Amino acid sequence: MAPNANALKWLLLLSIGLFHFSLTPSVEAASSLPSTTQKSFKNAYATMMYVGTPRDYEFYIAVRVLVQSLSKLNVEADLVVIASLDVPLPWIRALEEEDGAKVVRVSNLDNPYKHQDNFDKRFKLSLNKLYAWSLVDYDRVVMLDADNLFLQKTDELFQCGQFCAVFINPCVFHTGLFVLQPSMSVFKDMVNELQNGRDNPDGADQGFIASYFPDLLDKPLFHPPSNGTKLEGTYRLPLGYQMDASYYYLKLRWSIPCGPNSVITFPGAPWLKPWYWWSWPVLPLGIQWHEQRRQTIGYPSEMVVILIQSAIYIGIILMKRLARPSLSKLCFRRSDKSINLAHNSLKLVALWCILAAYVTPYFIIPHTIHPLLGWILYFLGSFTFCSIAIDVFLLPMLPVLVPWLAILGVLLVMAFPWYPDGIVRAMSVFLYAFCCAPFLWTSLVRIVAGLQLSLRREAFLPRFAECYPHSWFNKLF
Repeated sequence: MAPNANALKWLLLLSIGLFHFSLTPSVEAASSLPSTTQKSFKNAYATMMYVGTPRDYEFYIAVRVLVQSLSKLNVEADLVVIASLDVPLPWIRALEEEDGAKVVRVSNLDNPYKHQDNFDKRFKLSLNKLYAWSLVDYDRVVMLDADNLFLQKTDELFQCGQFCAVFINPCVFHTGLFVLQPSMSVFKDMVNELQNGRDNPDGADQGFIASYFPDLLDKPLFHPPSNGTKLEGTYRLPLGYQMDASYYYLKLRWSIPCGPNSVITFPGAPWLKPWYWWSWPVLPLGIQWHEQRRQTIGYPSEMVVILIQSAIYIGIILMKRLARPSLSKLCFRRSDKSINLAHNSLKLVALWCILAAYVTPYFIIPHTIHPLLGWILYFLGSFTFCSIAIDVFLLPMLPVLVPWLAILGVLLVMAFPWYPDGIVRAMSVFLYAFCCAPFLWTSLVRIVAGLQLSLRREAFLPRFAECYPHSWFNKLF
């Protein structure tokens, strides 16, 4: 018991250290936070925010990090958030007062494509992005998705023409970042095209805007004029302005020679966005996004929940050592057939409890916490729940904890920085999984064997007569 207590002590100290490191913005970052009184510029970086999806809070955090990251780069442009009217007022105040953004409230544009067979409900309100053309107070606007990570200033983009975008896909440009010249006539024409049912392959902003500017692929590549003048017309932006994170995962480094390596974007699987704690080290670039968050808004909203969960887990482990609960007091006055049914049911319950021990922490940890802290809390939580199952069902400890050790091992395999490229990294993970499979199967067999042995000894369910051995009572019946 002493080694376990020491291990828990050091784990708690490590968690506290990570809280201090990752939950509080640095002094340098705090000094660079935007003030609420800002001068107005003739250009703007804009993004949008709406509610109505299960991931509203995550995108709210992402928008705040994006805005403050741009401010930290000292961009010479206004920071604008196009927010729908149903965005909560506390979020609006945080964007305006803490992040220095200018919030433009808009009503949601109705999506006429929501009944298409291939429509994804996540993009029901994504056509609000068209409001960027209504920001006529600005000469140029760089419209952004929340999942962009800026590595350096890109103010030269304001020299581009009426519309400029990056072709991540060889044939279709990406609307996660594009430059536009605001125009009410263009905005009204886009809304009219929505009502007329313009062809839209995906039913979202991506398909509509690509359909509205069908000839961009044939346009010249943008090169900012050295004299600072603004270009006219439409241009393709170099790939360095919208580097797809998947390029990095293939080589584990950037190898994009065209244009400055300025902006990283994270398209693809919605549950592997960089702000989710479980996305690292599956997606290594996620740690860079969290470093930007640590330097800007920090993690104050998640800190209380993390502290409470940690205290609960530590308390459960300590109380379990004192109480050591078990099911040995449960008794049944049944036939042998009923006892066999109860035994089989207990096996299933035990296996489901072990599975729940590994799954439950994933759902209750705040999704946008720092990955290092999130994984530590996951291992603490799963160990706590596993230890409960071990004591309740009288299971051998090592077989139950084999998956715990396997998950820890695969994280270490993925996190090692010495892989020459992503292919070798992926092969290493598959090789590790192949080597782990026999141990996982053996642990499952030993768990089932341990359950069977305990049941044969009636460690769980002693017979009714053995539970109440009062002979005078039995004689009466």
